[in-house]
Amino acid sequence: MVRSVPERWLIHFFQRHADDDPGRTTPTIEFLDTLPDKVAAEIQAVLEAVAAAPPPAFSGGGKWEAMHDDMAGMYEVRVQGAGANHRLFCLLERNADDLGGPAIVCLDGLTKPARSPASPRDYRRIRQYADEFRKRRTVYQQDPGR
Repeated sequence: MVRSVPERWLIHFFQRHADDDPGRTTPTIEFLDTLPDKVAAEIQAVLEAVAAAPPPAFSGGGKWEAMHDDMAGMYEVRVQGAGANHRLFCLLERNADDLGGPAIVCLDGLTKPARSPASPRDYRRIRQYADEFRKRRTVYQQDPGR
C-alpha cells in the first residue's frame, strides 16, 4: 500500500499594501523583532511543525489553537517565555495557487502578561490585517497581472 505524503504548506508573512500603510510594514516581522531570540525561535519552530503536518492534521498540544468568537477562522501560535505569553495570529489558505499552494499567512502578534486576556484593541488590529489581506488577495486572484 502506497501512502501519500501530505503536501507541506507554505508560510507567508502578510505585508501591508501601500494604500493601507505607506511604509508597507510586515507586522509579523516587526513583532518577532521585539521578542527574545529563544521565543522567536520557538514560534518559528511551531510554524514549521504546523506547515509540515500540515495544519488540518496538526495536533496543537496548546501551541497551535483555533480561535473562536470574533476571531473565528484564525489560528494562533502560543508560546510562553520571558515571563509573558506570546501569540502569533494566522490564517489558513487551503486553495491558494496565487500564494504558491496551501499557505499559513502570519498576520501579526502580541505579547501579554501571563493569565491575562488580550486587549480588544489588539484583536481589532489583527482582524483589520486579515481584512486587508483578503481584500488585496481577491484583487490579485481576479487580475494576476496586477
